[in-house]
Amino acid sequence: MTKKRTAPSSKQNHESVSSDDNEHFLYTFDLGLSAALVSTNFSLSALERGDLRKTRFVFRRSDGVDEVVDAYWSDRLEVKARTYFDTLKMLKNRLYSE
Repeated sequence: MTKKRTAPSSKQNHESVSSDDNEHFLYTFDLGLSAALVSTNFSLSALERGDLRKTRFVFRRSDGVDEVVDAYWSDRLEVKARTYFDTLKMLKNRLYSE
């Protein structure tokens, strides 16, 4: 018996927050989404470590980011495979080297 996989809601995996000075950021704990965002030329602003097991990726909100997030979760996002793989390796190196 196989289960049909459904993509998780993007609201469960990232959140939007405004800081006091009105700069907007997108936060996510999802490594795959983060690699997709970096692969599509969105800049990673910071890595926030809450504890030893979880790191939150912080992106500055800019035009088109919500569309990329929605495309990622609905399995419609297309990126170059090598770019995605290299980005994934870079993010893992940043996670485990700090």
